[in-house]
Amino acid sequence: MNQVLIIALDFPNKEKVNEFLNAFDGEELFVKVGMELFYQSGPEMIKEIKSRGHKIFLDLKLHDIPNTVKQAMKGLASLEIDLVNVHAAGGKKMMKAALEGLIEGTPPGKNRPALIAVTQLTSTSEQEMQSEQLVSVSLEESVLHYAKLTKEAGLDGVVCSTHEVKKIHSLLGNDFLTVTPGIRLSSDEVHDQKRIATPKKASELGTNAIVVGRSITRALNPKEAYVTIKTAWEGAKA
Repeated sequence: MNQVLIIALDFPNKEKVNEFLNAFDGEELFVKVGMELFYQSGPEMIKEIKSRGHKIFLDLKLHDIPNTVKQAMKGLASLEIDLVNVHAAGGKKMMKAALEGLIEGTPPGKNRPALIAVTQLTSTSEQEMQSEQLVSVSLEESVLHYAKLTKEAGLDGVVCSTHEVKKIHSLLGNDFLTVTPGIRLSSDEVHDQKRIATPKKASELGTNAIVVGRSITRALNPKEAYVTIKTAWEGAKA
């Protein structure tokens, strides 16, 4: 995975999704389906998006006992998604079980979905992490610790902010994926994100994939916004 722009389909129902995707007919997208959409529309929405020829990051952030996560991943793998995630806070045993479930559930002849783990949410500040999670180290140290656990568990990469990308690649290699949400154009509102960056900055820092939601989906002209962000993202390394 290199220089991938993932659009977060943060819509409440399939009607809104289809209305958005209709503007991109004939173009293969990489989209993110999160809890809001999946819990409302379920597997049928995944199948419908796949039938349009798009790739899918299923962002459910699984975090439970190892066997539960393994069985859940086994079922999700049958949907032929391209990328899925867990919470690294679930620990190595849980992450290994998630990977086992994906391998077992992947249909014969198909590639298993890439599996990544969330380190710290980009909406979490260092002060919140320390006071609410009782994590005494810095935010960066926590992210790097979770990234190392993820690598040791055999997963493909992590979800992190752009601020940790360089150190993660330096520590764990450039083949270890970094997927970064919290991407905004300089003119956009921050909303509930705290650790953010522009597409150009994310590219310069070397992240593998960026996740962009409202900057595209709530733009007056979503396709035009997509092209603007994609150009800034890919053009930074041109």
